[in-house]
Amino acid sequence: MIDVTLDNVSKQFGNVKGVSDVHIQIKPGEFFTFLGPSGCGKTTTLRMIAGFYFPSAGRILFGNKDVTNLPPNKRNTGMVFQNYALFPHLTVFENIAFGLQVRKVSKPEMIERVERAQKQVRLEGFGNRRIDQLSGGQQQRVALARALVIEPQILLLDEPLSNLDAKLREETRLEIKRLQLELGITTIYVTHDQSEAMSMSDRIMVMQGGVVQQIGSPEQIYNKPVNSFVASFIGESNLWDGIVERIEGHEVLVRFAPELLLRGRIDHASPTCTIEEGARITTSIRPESVVEVHSEELNQQNVVKGKVAISEFTGVSVNYITQIGPVQLKAMFVNQGHQVRHGGEEISFFIPKESIYFIE
Repeated sequence: MIDVTLDNVSKQFGNVKGVSDVHIQIKPGEFFTFLGPSGCGKTTTLRMIAGFYFPSAGRILFGNKDVTNLPPNKRNTGMVFQNYALFPHLTVFENIAFGLQVRKVSKPEMIERVERAQKQVRLEGFGNRRIDQLSGGQQQRVALARALVIEPQILLLDEPLSNLDAKLREETRLEIKRLQLELGITTIYVTHDQSEAMSMSDRIMVMQGGVVQQIGSPEQIYNKPVNSFVASFIGESNLWDGIVERIEGHEVLVRFAPELLLRGRIDHASPTCTIEEGARITTSIRPESVVEVHSEELNQQNVVKGKVAISEFTGVSVNYITQIGPVQLKAMFVNQGHQVRHGGEEISFFIPKESIYFIE
């Protein structure tokens, strides 16, 4: 296992900045994900680690070794591409063995390592099949086996599940995580899919416009977003703009409209957020943290009342979009057989102080 350090790495394409000042240290054996929308710089960053791009500024280190200017074949990384990049004229065995042939590994050792890699990805008995005889999921496993068979120090995966259907994507996601835990290999994963990132990663780096927005565990990224982009990109969030009306000890009162005042905790704020009387502030409230209340509970603090604009029954959950004065509130409840309210009906919600997070 080895750590990977990006020391203020930037990449310029002519006059366009692809990535700006990325500074991270990925721990040995960690599953680390680059997450963001298309064009945010995540694949560019991965390709610099692989050696396909050289940084315009900064350094890349594997352990204590500076690999910034080393070509890909000198870095001992295994790469799984989005389109798999398999050779259609070769068999499964030959595709997996390709990297070993380039390294001039002896035939007995090659056979042993390829068979072991096939077993790891559960493709025993597929060695003589052609690539066009395989399903998309099986092709993805061949690409994974080819990356693992060379016994790399670092495994790099660039949106490896994007070409699979939903069911295969979920199955393969579990396979990749199982293998990573079993092998203990440092893994860097690129995706735009938040559920993949949240379920697989030890830590996530969220990017937008070539700039790192936040680095943290899935729990930190989800529960404590540093800005409105992270809050809206990771899952659903109600982002309300308000003004700090007053501070009372460890609590803060924020007014969003003449009749809409919420009380939150002053310590539930991002490090970049300034909380002082009169300050403009954005509030992030996750839909699943909202609680429906009934008439006898309407006098509680942080109870809001409105009309259902849209209701959605998914089987697993009931989702509402409710108009509360000038703002909309998204709420989500696990289906427990309760009555589903429909458009135009009045509904009241309790918003716990602990579920309110303040961002700049």
